[in-house]
Amino acid sequence: MRTRFAVPAPPATFLRRQRLARHLDGALHTPLTMVNGSAGAGKTLLVADWVTGRPELPVAWLTTDADGQGAGMFWAYLLQALRTSGVPLPADIALPADANRVGDALPARLAALLGGRDRPVILVLDEFDRVTAPEIAAQLDFLLRHSAPGLRLVLVTRTEPLLPVHRYRAAGELTEIRDAELAFTPGEAARLMEAHGLRLSPTAVRGIVARTRGWAAGLRLCALAAEQAPDPELCLKEFEADRSAVADFLLAEVLKRQDAGTQELLLRVSVLDRFGPRLASAVTGRADAEAVLARLHRSNAFVQHVGHGVYRLHPLFAEILRAHLRVRRPGLEPELHRRAAAGLRAAGAVPEALGHGAAAGDWQFTTSALVDDLALGEFFTGPRADTLAALFSGMGQRGGDGPAPELVRAAVRLSRGDLAGGAARLHRARQLATRYDDLADAADVADTAAVRMGCALLEALTARLAGAPRRAEDAVREAEALRDEIPAELLDRHPEFLALLLDHLGSARLWAGDFAGARAALTRAAATGPGAAVTALPREDALARLALLDVLHGWPDRAERTAREALAETVRSGLGRLAASGVERLVLAAVAVEREELAQARALLDTAGESHPALRDPVLEAGRALVAARLHLARGEPGAAWKAVEPGVPADTVSPWARGETALVAAAAGLAEGRPQDAAALLPEVPRDQPACAVGAARVLLAAGRPEAAVRLLDRAAVDEHAGPAVTVRAALVRARAADRAGDTAAARRLVTRAVREAHREGLRRPLAETGTWIRPYLYLTTTPHHHRRTPPSRATTSPPPPVEELSGRERDVLRRLAQAMSTEEIAADLYVSVNTVKTHLKNAYRKLSVGRRNEAVRRARELGLL
Repeated sequence: MRTRFAVPAPPATFLRRQRLARHLDGALHTPLTMVNGSAGAGKTLLVADWVTGRPELPVAWLTTDADGQGAGMFWAYLLQALRTSGVPLPADIALPADANRVGDALPARLAALLGGRDRPVILVLDEFDRVTAPEIAAQLDFLLRHSAPGLRLVLVTRTEPLLPVHRYRAAGELTEIRDAELAFTPGEAARLMEAHGLRLSPTAVRGIVARTRGWAAGLRLCALAAEQAPDPELCLKEFEADRSAVADFLLAEVLKRQDAGTQELLLRVSVLDRFGPRLASAVTGRADAEAVLARLHRSNAFVQHVGHGVYRLHPLFAEILRAHLRVRRPGLEPELHRRAAAGLRAAGAVPEALGHGAAAGDWQFTTSALVDDLALGEFFTGPRADTLAALFSGMGQRGGDGPAPELVRAAVRLSRGDLAGGAARLHRARQLATRYDDLADAADVADTAAVRMGCALLEALTARLAGAPRRAEDAVREAEALRDEIPAELLDRHPEFLALLLDHLGSARLWAGDFAGARAALTRAAATGPGAAVTALPREDALARLALLDVLHGWPDRAERTAREALAETVRSGLGRLAASGVERLVLAAVAVEREELAQARALLDTAGESHPALRDPVLEAGRALVAARLHLARGEPGAAWKAVEPGVPADTVSPWARGETALVAAAAGLAEGRPQDAAALLPEVPRDQPACAVGAARVLLAAGRPEAAVRLLDRAAVDEHAGPAVTVRAALVRARAADRAGDTAAARRLVTRAVREAHREGLRRPLAETGTWIRPYLYLTTTPHHHRRTPPSRATTSPPPPVEELSGRERDVLRRLAQAMSTEEIAADLYVSVNTVKTHLKNAYRKLSVGRRNEAVRRARELGLL
């Protein structure tokens, strides 16, 4: 990988063309430079030679790769290129977690960093034509426009880039060199031929330039072929520039002028992208591969040294060689890929080995390599998830029959949300693992411990998705027992494995109602592999479910903070909505309902369904249904609330909290429709040991005319000791209503006052709004200043409830002037404030008075004795 960030070294016969170098100097003064030419036009060597002559400026070089076309992969490579060049990057610019997408926060942070530099960074993106994703181009354009003058971007490309080049051209902010300018002039071609030891007549030079149209690679090919020809000028005269002739020329005059052994070596290494001597030896079976490659590089025989002892063939030459290989050695190409895969796996380069194994069609080897590397978790998190899914999509049913292939098939199906198909494949993998125990030493059979570890991970996931907590517990215990059989460095290299296990376990425990156990597992998951891209998804999901636990315990503020921390994890790591769990948006929707911010709750709930298929478990589905139902109740739609929870969530095990919350929603719908006895009939479904459920049950008992039973239930559940404000406020209101019915108005007033203060501190409006009309006199006495109090309104009044929050002094000043029919501008002038400030005070007053217009605000304020 380091070679992608290395500036290519020019060959000995490289010809520096001063006219192009002077033109390229414009890159120091324009944000964008584009070197656009055909393959072999000399683009890369031109730019490489130019940046080498600029030692005073940091140069970040990135050769884009076909495997890095996704936005996440592209930006990960770009960040590494900057670090390699010595540009310091802060810790908050993390590597993206998803290979195919990245959030807007990363380019924004990077633009802010580069824009503050004293000296610009020259960023060269070689082979930029491989970048075909519009979102990458848009984000790169954003970075370039917002990082000036700290960035100079140089694109080396075969095609017109997706960036809005016309805008830069029109603004005079573009330096561009195109094919016509890259073409060799006759004088340059003559000097190039001299570098190859050829002294040609001006007529011969003009002829070859005309035939090749000054194409650098064509000229070099001609020179290489003519070096050994008896009559160089005749050889060049017979050269044809069409594509098939170039191929024939390469094979006949470049390949065939090598000895037989070298020809064979070139044909065999053509299946490799980049290769060192060791890999070349593994593929060719030759011990002298390093010496041969060095000689070919020195003689400029289209073997390029890209740094760090790594070589690559010229792309056109490699393509022609592969085509020739299939004709000359039919059936050998898969074997060469198989050798490359084995060599790369032995060297620890498992991702590259997987690609060659798949190209060879050796799925037994490829799946075993993946499972042995403990990389199954990468199907569900990390930059390589989509790459792995695409790699194994061609495996099909003929891709081997063993525990490793079946595990991979199970992982592929589970990553798509296919629980039934994944579970069936996992069951088959376990059966085969037992049968293959005696074959564990065979080269093509995955390591037994790694297979069982993979089975445990997928078993924990299937148990979580099926709502089977005991199976999840068993799977995690199995994995823990196997840890001593797995090399420690392997576990360290794949922190996502443990993070996923703990996240699955925590969610399964949450479904089971084991809140303490769930919190313990999820807290460990959220702390596993901090900052690592491969653990971003399980960390985000664990944080979101910790926030859900806070909601269930009545701590909305704490839940909101944790949910936003989970959202920040997705932004920092570049996870898109479809790659994240969506639980954090569900939590924020629940908090919004508690605060009576119903429009915001609806918007958040609509996006909570956009989540990773492998994380759509019963906890998420039940949570979404319950929050939707509570939103309907807040809107006065009890029938819709019942329909939201009526289908239930299919699961192997019934969740006590989900069942209890569902019963409470149904009971609340019954109360809203005037059926308290029907609501009370649902109480046996409600667990009394959970404070939130106990308070909900107490409210139903109170509505059914059993206040003493409601208070006893609250006492037994010790609600005030174990729950958060969203629960304790409701508990205080139940006690207040019971006291009111018993005629103890002093106790009722004291309890309402406590509830209002706590609700105000937490921003809670829903608990007070759902109490009914009985509370209005107490709210009047609680929220109205003493010197403004008049006779409390009758309990039978049907006017809106008074404000929960007391109006500020300035808000009263604005209201008094509003009552005098003053305009917004007149109020602003009278109070010596801006019009926007008056509008803000009006908006706050409207919200507190539960009104929407001026005349309503004045009337409501008079009813409350505020005017």
